[in-house]
Order: sequence, then structure tokens, then C-alpha cells
Amino acid sequence: MPGPATDVATVKSAERTVRILEALASSEDKLTVTELQERLGYPRSSLHALVRTLRELKWVEADETGSAFGVGPHALLSGTAYLDRDPALPYAHAVMEDLREETGYTVHFARLDDAYVLYLASREARGSARAVSRVGRRLPAHLTALGQALLADLTTEEVDGVLPTRLEAFTPNTVTERAALHEELARVRDRGWALEREQGTSGVACLSAPVHYRIPASDAISCSMPVDAATEEETERVARAVVAHATALAATLRRHGIR
Repeated sequence: MPGPATDVATVKSAERTVRILEALASSEDKLTVTELQERLGYPRSSLHALVRTLRELKWVEADETGSAFGVGPHALLSGTAYLDRDPALPYAHAVMEDLREETGYTVHFARLDDAYVLYLASREARGSARAVSRVGRRLPAHLTALGQALLADLTTEEVDGVLPTRLEAFTPNTVTERAALHEELARVRDRGWALEREQGTSGVACLSAPVHYRIPASDAISCSMPVDAATEEETERVARAVVAHATALAATLRRHGIR
């Protein structure tokens, strides 16, 4: 009969397996065992064994050299199952189509995941040259309009408890000072929507509003546009549309008993 030591080892192995998959999923490039060790700090022998097992099960796949690894096809099964079973998404998809048609811009729907936002759905602007969907990506909440809209639904103390000590910068415009971020979140609370200009991606502005079917809000919807298009008049127009559609989506979800 397994004892406490065996149970602890099993839990540790399970946690390491998950952390390996998260590291591979968050990397744009395939990672070697050495790079995984640098990121995770796990013993090399343990990493080798876990990566080998994950590869055999097709949760991890190797490059042509066999020395660098990324997530495999079976990882997609888990992510797709999550999206297929989320009761809010079918209603969000309909609202996103309407919002894209009204604004003409790319629309995203995302959920707060600790200090990040997880993209659950996207609708690219008509004629967009963008070829890579953000669905399944996880970005730091503090530098996205989606994240700022959701963080603003928390208290200052709750925000500090969620965010890491060091706020990562993606561009020179990313807000990395905690006091400045709190000031921005106060403005978001006052007006009911968030706006970031080139904090996450150079050349892009994004506007977002929370979907209040849960308290605090877990989900938000956004419009992304070229930063040059984000004039005061255009921002106000898009803000009205985003808030109206977010409010309508929240009412629909509550009406259908989705919490």
C-alpha cells in the first residue's frame, strides 16, 4: 500500500508535468531540456523522464533534431474540450459577431486567470492580415485592456494579491509601476471601460469592458484597432459599443442561469 512518501512524490511529479506543459505552451519556440531546466529549476534526470513520457503520450512533440520540444496534438484535445463545454461561449460568439460588424475592428473575449487573461474567442476584423489567432493564449493582465477591465473589478488589495511583484513590460508603453497601474484602474472603474495604447503590442490600441454576469467579473470583451485610428471621437464610439454589447451579453447569460 502506497505510503505518505509515495503520495508526495506522485503529487510532485504531477505538478512538474503540468508546469512543463505550461512552459512549452507559453513559449513561441520549442524548448530544449536545458532551457526547461533553466525556466523550471527541476533536476535534469526528472525532466528527461517526464518529457519522454509526455512525448510517448503525444502531449509533447519534438522538432526534427529530437532535442527541442513543444506541445503535442493531444494537448489540443484538452483545450478544445474546455472551450466546447463552456456555457458562456456560444452566447459570447453571437455578441462578438455583432460587435465586429458595428465597429469594424477585431474583437476578443477573455477570462481572468490569476495574473493573466486567457483568450477564449476572437473575431478578426474583415480584411485583417493577421493570420494567428489569440485563442488559447495567456497574456499578463496588467498590460491588456481585457485584463485592466477585469482587475478594476477587484479591490486594490485584491489586485496586489493577484499580480506578481515585478510587472513585465512588453513595450516601452507598458505600465510597470504599481502606483501608476492603480491610478489607471481607478480611471477604469470611474468610466466603466479600459483603454490601453501600445502597452501589449506596438501599433495597436485596445478597449475593453467587463461582462458582469459574475461578481467580480471573470470575463471581458474587447475591440483592438490601429493606434492611429484611436482618436478621442473614435474611442468614444467604440467604448459605447463595447459597453453596450458587454452589458447585453451579461444580461443574456444571467437570464439563462449561467454563472
